[in-house]
Amino acid sequence: MTDLEFIYVGDPMCSWCYGFGPVIERLDERFDFPTRLVIGGLRPGPAAETLDEGLRRTLQHHWEEIGERTGQPFDLGGLDRENWTYDTLTPDTAAVTMRELSPDAALPFFARLQSAFYADGIDVTDLGVYPALLEGFDVDPDNFIEELTSLAMEQQTLADFAQARSLGANGFPTTFLRARDDIYLVARGYAPYDTLEPALTTFLEERFPEMADRD
Repeated sequence: MTDLEFIYVGDPMCSWCYGFGPVIERLDERFDFPTRLVIGGLRPGPAAETLDEGLRRTLQHHWEEIGERTGQPFDLGGLDRENWTYDTLTPDTAAVTMRELSPDAALPFFARLQSAFYADGIDVTDLGVYPALLEGFDVDPDNFIEELTSLAMEQQTLADFAQARSLGANGFPTTFLRARDDIYLVARGYAPYDTLEPALTTFLEERFPEMADRD
């Protein structure tokens, strides 16, 4: 385990996480330590919601607001689905599966899921879309689907949900910095890169100069 790491708690079907995607990507590139992805579980299984008119209006309002604030593109056509359930368990488990099979691909695949759902209007709750979503990633699609649908991976995903709660990440995105045995809150919810980067740089220079690479 490294002395420093970001712990990023999010969900691939969380709209604010999608808005925060470019920020966490830039932070991961800026600082010379890894980012550990923890899947929080937005609306998995029993917490899923049917997409009715009330939920459509709520989501459209949020998506438009997030698009304006972050510049991320949204395809509102996805809100026209009929008889559809907003159940995040399949994409949650898919994100965990990629992390377990190919750790270096965890964040890029998480971003792929987000972009597919929000920008391209792809139903990431449908297992049938995953072979195409896996293109470009160094995993065997058949093995990936087998793992995604396994009891072991479901249990690992539930363990992620529990870890998120133990960290106090009850909303997403939530970003922490672990420095040795201590965990510090970086951002609860969305925050722009230009706010977080200088604050993190100053914090690391003052508290952990021997561990922080500023180049």
